[in-house]
Amino acid sequence: MSEPVKKVFTKGNEAIAMAAINAGCHYYFGYPITPQNEIPEYMAAQLPKVGGEFLQAESEIASINMLLGAAATGVRVMTSSSGPGISLMQEGFSYFAGNELPAVVVNMSRQGPGLGGINATQGDYFQSVKGGGHGDYKLIVLAPHTGQELYDLTIKAFELAEKYRMLTLVLGDAILGQIKEPIVPWVPEKTAGDPDRDWLITGARGRAPRKITSLFLADGEMEKHNWHLQEKYARLEQNDVMVEERECADAQLVVVAFGSVARIVKSAIDEARAAGMKVGLLRPITLYPFPGRRLEALGRQCRNFLVAEMNTGQMVEDVKLSLPGDCRVEFYGRPGGSVPTPEDLFEVISETYEKMV
Repeated sequence: MSEPVKKVFTKGNEAIAMAAINAGCHYYFGYPITPQNEIPEYMAAQLPKVGGEFLQAESEIASINMLLGAAATGVRVMTSSSGPGISLMQEGFSYFAGNELPAVVVNMSRQGPGLGGINATQGDYFQSVKGGGHGDYKLIVLAPHTGQELYDLTIKAFELAEKYRMLTLVLGDAILGQIKEPIVPWVPEKTAGDPDRDWLITGARGRAPRKITSLFLADGEMEKHNWHLQEKYARLEQNDVMVEERECADAQLVVVAFGSVARIVKSAIDEARAAGMKVGLLRPITLYPFPGRRLEALGRQCRNFLVAEMNTGQMVEDVKLSLPGDCRVEFYGRPGGSVPTPEDLFEVISETYEKMV
């Protein structure tokens, strides 16, 4: 007989930290901010037990630059923060992209703009997928919606970061960080890249010196580098889009939602189906690369869409850009920490269904 599956009842933030260590991340640099403080707390307690290093930086600016230096040596590294702290890291994000270095950043987003509050929001979508720093660059952005996905996608984040030599962002919020659910921990077979990769800064070791840089001053070199980055992003969009579809085969109305809102939408859709409405869900798991091609294909069979977000309308722009021009798109938003209930969303779905279908 096989061994029983061992479940752990844990907070979402702790699930991320546990996954990071099991994925081979032994270096964490960060600064505390609510609602993600359980991540550095867990890393501070557990990393020394596996021979790792935890360092609380003096600021988020310092932590992202520490991450940059460690990533250049090829070790798996991570930091985490929330909205105001992520804002301070944006210059570092741009340097990560220019230097083509892999690392993982977690954003458990909170209310904004400004200091805002500590409740959940999805107001950091633009900052995450459009790039808050300077230059033409992208981040891989993963949007989990359960405790198990927080664990699984954290491991996936390290794998994708190394595969594409890109900074990968796990985007959650206060709901996901603080919710407590059973998860099944697992350890990937591969927990680090080849230590002899030709771009690593390893010291001389009898070889020619290596240099990691984002400064290109020769004529045409910066343009060449930018096109190289765009080719990499195109490969990413071709090969590693992740999306969940539910009840879309016969749907006359498709709700598009990500993260914590998507799990609430699922309950509302079950109620709508029970009431005889043909409603489906499309949930982007990768916010970048965005599942635009899948949305476009879905838009040929269903013309009616409702986008639900905890903001004033950010992902809705990408949904509209992805769909055929004759599709109709409605938006429902709750900004600044106001969390919709399944009953709220069922009412919105019912009204939208009656109006559109």
